[in-house]
Amino acid sequence: MATAYDPKADLRRYLDKARRALVWKLDGLSEYDVRRPLTSTGTNLLGLVKHAAGVESGYFGVTFGRPFPEALPWWDGDDAEPNADMWATAGESREEIVALYRRVWAHADATIEALDLDATGRVPWWPHDLENHSLHRVLIHVIAETDRHAGHADIVRELIDGAAGTDDRNKGMPDQDAAWWAAYRKRLEETAEGFR
Repeated sequence: MATAYDPKADLRRYLDKARRALVWKLDGLSEYDVRRPLTSTGTNLLGLVKHAAGVESGYFGVTFGRPFPEALPWWDGDDAEPNADMWATAGESREEIVALYRRVWAHADATIEALDLDATGRVPWWPHDLENHSLHRVLIHVIAETDRHAGHADIVRELIDGAAGTDDRNKGMPDQDAAWWAAYRKRLEETAEGFR
C-alpha cells in the first residue's frame, strides 16, 4: 500500500540533505583550512556554516513570530561590521559554530513542524511588497540558499584537498584516479587555450 504524499516532509528532506552536506565539508580539516578565505570575497567553509545559521534563525524565527532565543551579534547587532556572518573570529570555535547551527536547525525544524505550509510569515528584510510569504515559499527559498552555499562549500573544499560530493558515500563524480583527473583537467585547459 502506497503512503500518502507529504509535501512538508519532502521539503524537509531536501533541506536536511543540504544542511548535512554543508556541515560535512568541515570534516577532517584543520582549523586553518576551515577558516581559509579561498576566493577574492573571502569565502570560507566555517563562515558558510555561520551564515547558514543566521539565515535559518531569521527565516524560521522572526519571520513566523518565533524568534531564535539566542542573540546573534553579527546578525542582529546594529554595530556589526559588513560580512561579519561570513567568517569566524578567533574567539569563535568550529565546535561553537556547528553547535549553534544545530540549535538553529532544531529551532527551524520546530517551526516547520508547528506550522502548516500555507501559514503566512513576514520577512522584514525583503521589499515591502514582497515581505509576506507562506511557510512553503520560505522553505523553498531556504532550501535554495542552503543548497547554493553547500555548492560553494563543495568548491572551496575541493580547492583545499580535492574532496567533492555531498557526503563520504556520494562523491557525485566519476570514480577515477589522480592521473585520470590530471589528464582530464589538462585536456580542458588545452581546449580553453584554443579560445584565447
